[in-house]
Amino acid sequence: MSSHTKYSEQLDEDIVLRVQRGDRSAFDFLVIKYQHKIIQLVNRYVKDPSEAQDVAQETFIKAYRALGNFRGDSAFYTWLYRIAINTAKNYLVSRSRRSSDYQVDIQDAEALENAPQLQGMETPERLLLNQEIIDTIKIAIDKLPEEMRTAIMLREFEGMSYEEIAEAMDCPVGTVRSRIFRAREAIDNKLNPLLEHGDF
Repeated sequence: MSSHTKYSEQLDEDIVLRVQRGDRSAFDFLVIKYQHKIIQLVNRYVKDPSEAQDVAQETFIKAYRALGNFRGDSAFYTWLYRIAINTAKNYLVSRSRRSSDYQVDIQDAEALENAPQLQGMETPERLLLNQEIIDTIKIAIDKLPEEMRTAIMLREFEGMSYEEIAEAMDCPVGTVRSRIFRAREAIDNKLNPLLEHGDF
């Protein structure tokens, strides 16, 4: 863990203590600090941007109400991510939406495949293949079971450690590793024919 991360977590703990002691305005700092990440996280579950904003807001409301029970067993942001994931899932259930509503945007797909051999492609054929690879990754992630999709998303898009993902998903680290391994395997199985076709 970097010194910056340790400092960030310590700062969060201090602010949480202030809120728990009655300083309601201190929670605004946590909202400002994490609202962008929470909205990004919720956006991957909820299609409509305005609805995603509502779910993110509800996440912070729930977090504020539950903050009295927060004991610091995990990092604050890990605890907050778990609330966001559960709030988004509950929202989809309440709106009778299937988990297939989940979408990954193109930027996320590019970040996930992160293949250095794709950089510097300039010919129309290679650009077309690049787009096809991105689309294939998006579809592959779309078809993953919900728990595998969440695990790979938190690992690849949010940069969370296996331990942090285990906290956020409320499951053992070994389960997280298994889900991420199987998710990557499923994506690779879809990608390999394209990569072979592209003579990489």
